[in-house]
Amino acid sequence: MAHGSAPAPWEASRAGERVLVAVFASPVAEHLLRYGADIGFRGVLLEPDPERAERVAADGIPGAEVVTKVPAWLDGTADVVLTDHDRPELGAVLYELIAFPCRWIGVMGSPRHTAPHVSALAALGVPPGEIARVHRPIGLNIGSKTPPEIAISTLAGLLADRNDRPGGFAF
Repeated sequence: MAHGSAPAPWEASRAGERVLVAVFASPVAEHLLRYGADIGFRGVLLEPDPERAERVAADGIPGAEVVTKVPAWLDGTADVVLTDHDRPELGAVLYELIAFPCRWIGVMGSPRHTAPHVSALAALGVPPGEIARVHRPIGLNIGSKTPPEIAISTLAGLLADRNDRPGGFAF
């Protein structure tokens, strides 16, 4: 705005906003939130480890809020991506997230390996129908290997899903 200031997209009314919650501080989470801001997502990094959260907050991720607890305001506008399937808190964090009406929840990980969230959630008594809400693998199958490539693949998959498209080159 030439004369004055306009609120950032995430400061506007929540009605219709798109929220991207990256869970666990990681290089992929940082790229997801940076690129997500560029395409209109309000970014939130959920890092349950307070020391890690403090370090990330001190470094800053442009356009992203850093929290240590699942935000109570999560609703059907939220897309949630867990960026580290090896963290011991995986099951507990997913258990909390499933209680919210998030639009989409996914866990990064290779389709060649067993999905650790399934047994973690089952051990916490989560019914199979609720476990099925969690997507894995996620993103478009473009052969991503680096954190920026994985973030792009994941965001492209989220956009395809939001727009009710298959992603890839199938039209």
